[in-house]
Amino acid sequence: MGFFEKVKVKAEELLGRAEQVYGESHGDAAATVAGEAHLLEAEAEEDELEREEHPRDDGVTGAR
Repeated sequence: MGFFEKVKVKAEELLGRAEQVYGESHGDAAATVAGEAHLLEAEAEEDELEREEHPRDDGVTGAR
């Protein structure tokens, strides 16, 4: 995972968290949910980038 990808993912996480906190503090359920979704998407992208950087090499193939 390159430096810029890490920065992008962290920025998306921070934006999602800020949106979530704004929604919670202002009683805006839509902003809260949107912030949570943004945060989860960023975390999923970070996990995917980590898997690409450190592929699993234990001889086990994924089940389909």
